[in-house]
Amino acid sequence: MQLLQTHRGIVYKVAGCYSRTLADRDDLAQEICLQLWRAFPSYDGQRKFSTWMYRVALNVAISQARRAPNSEAGRFEPLDGIHLETLAADDSASQLQGQLEAMSAFIAQLEPLNRALILLYLDDHSYADMAGILGISETNVATKISRIKNTLRSMNHGTG
Repeated sequence: MQLLQTHRGIVYKVAGCYSRTLADRDDLAQEICLQLWRAFPSYDGQRKFSTWMYRVALNVAISQARRAPNSEAGRFEPLDGIHLETLAADDSASQLQGQLEAMSAFIAQLEPLNRALILLYLDDHSYADMAGILGISETNVATKISRIKNTLRSMNHGTG
């Protein structure tokens, strides 16, 4: 399926955001691909494929996260599979590593829907796109994003 191959990054982003280990990521990515395959007959060719794909992938990930909340115990592997500790000799790389770990920890503690919002926000989707993918209103998207940003700001001011 060429469309899945073209947009496979979506599967890996979602799986990485909702999994703690490489094995869990692989399992979730496989489940997402299976559900995409099963749901493909319902895809409306008039809509953007990537938007439909995000919706299916996030629904699978959120459902799995809600079914097994205890499976998310432990430390996240780096999202891209690259171990940043190899860069620790460089002070700026160490600082970047700390910031990435703090952001990953923050995202990990969010409720599944808010995690989806941040994933889409960081991927530069519009509020309209996010609303369409997640099946909520644009106003709800804006409110939730604002609350998440405020929480992050207050955490940064509390540790700064």
